[in-house]
Amino acid sequence: MKEDLSGYGLQAGDIGTVVELYKPDGLEVEFLTGSGRTQALVTPADSDVRPIVDSDILSVRPLHAA
Repeated sequence: MKEDLSGYGLQAGDIGTVVELYKPDGLEVEFLTGSGRTQALVTPADSDVRPIVDSDILSVRPLHAA
């Protein structure tokens, strides 16, 4: 995500998985905790997300419930 979604406990940079594409400009993205539990299922516009690229490094942060 490019911006925080505090209502879901998500921060900019959190990594999700695209589970559905909606045309012309939408998708459904699932965010998981480290144990595999679904934290959030959101439907942002394409412009609200960016793909992971080779120069990105992944990190872990604790989840702070909203």
